[in-house]
Amino acid sequence: MPEPFETQLDMTEALAPAAGGGPLAASGADTLQGGGPPRVPRRLPWRRPVRTGAAPGSRGLWSDAWYDLRRNPVFIVSALVILFLVTIAIWPQLIAGGNPYQGNLAKAQEGPAPGHPFGYDLQGRDVYTRTVYGARASITVGICATAGAALLGSVLGGLAGFFGGWWDALLSRLADVFFGIPILLGGLVFLSVVTSGSVWPVVGFIVLLGWPQLSRIARGSVVTVKQHDYVQAARALGAGSGRTLLRHIAPNAVAPVIVVATIALGTYIALEATLSFLGVGLKPPTVSWGIDISSASSQIRNAPHMLLWPAGALSVTVLAFIMLGDAVRDALDPRLR
Repeated sequence: MPEPFETQLDMTEALAPAAGGGPLAASGADTLQGGGPPRVPRRLPWRRPVRTGAAPGSRGLWSDAWYDLRRNPVFIVSALVILFLVTIAIWPQLIAGGNPYQGNLAKAQEGPAPGHPFGYDLQGRDVYTRTVYGARASITVGICATAGAALLGSVLGGLAGFFGGWWDALLSRLADVFFGIPILLGGLVFLSVVTSGSVWPVVGFIVLLGWPQLSRIARGSVVTVKQHDYVQAARALGAGSGRTLLRHIAPNAVAPVIVVATIALGTYIALEATLSFLGVGLKPPTVSWGIDISSASSQIRNAPHMLLWPAGALSVTVLAFIMLGDAVRDALDPRLR
């Protein structure tokens, strides 16, 4: 039977680091031999630390949506296009130095020329300058109308879904009345009596007929969210109706409204151009794509450039906002993951 000292040596040899041995064996040998404190194992260069919260599922709804949007090429392209359009709508002189109202009848309907890449319109005005300046009216109508319809619809629909009862029934029947009005017919009737050619009558009309759709979206979202356990727990802890609605329900019910409003923004821009084309929307001297398309429609055979450029700018703008809305919908809807 071996001596205790020999047994200790055998255990030390068993725990001693061999070729390819791990850091656990090295630290155990140092401790048994009494050679001081155990050595701290060196981190291997290919062993990277795991970052907590890196998985998309460990984040909240908004951070998870932003994580997906940053990796969606559709969102990136549409956002860049919209950023460019908003920039030229605010500062059109950055890329167009001419006057959109100044014309030369001697050059009416002429094609592209040096310094005038889009040609001239019926009154000899530069089509390129008018196309750039036309973005301001169209985007202003789209953004203001969307903001107004989303705000009004969210407030009325959210209150109807939260309180229910007669308030819900009254708003639902009122929304049905507005849903029964054809939007083009309503625009012809409503805007035909308005003498102002500015953007605000058009914005008011779109808000008047656009809030019922967003109101129904907001109502359904609030009705769904208020059934969740955390809302019931907040009520059980004594939270009032205002705090429950603003702190617990609204932040979790606003995502569907944002998605629908983003898609509707492009639709509202197309609606403004349609009403201006029919002569009841924006009126001269306001510069608008719809006005230019209307004036150029009769000369499409003789001077197609007058129609193609403002129509192309309108199509790109509407498509960019619709693509942005689709990307936001895919990022905020958990059922599409």
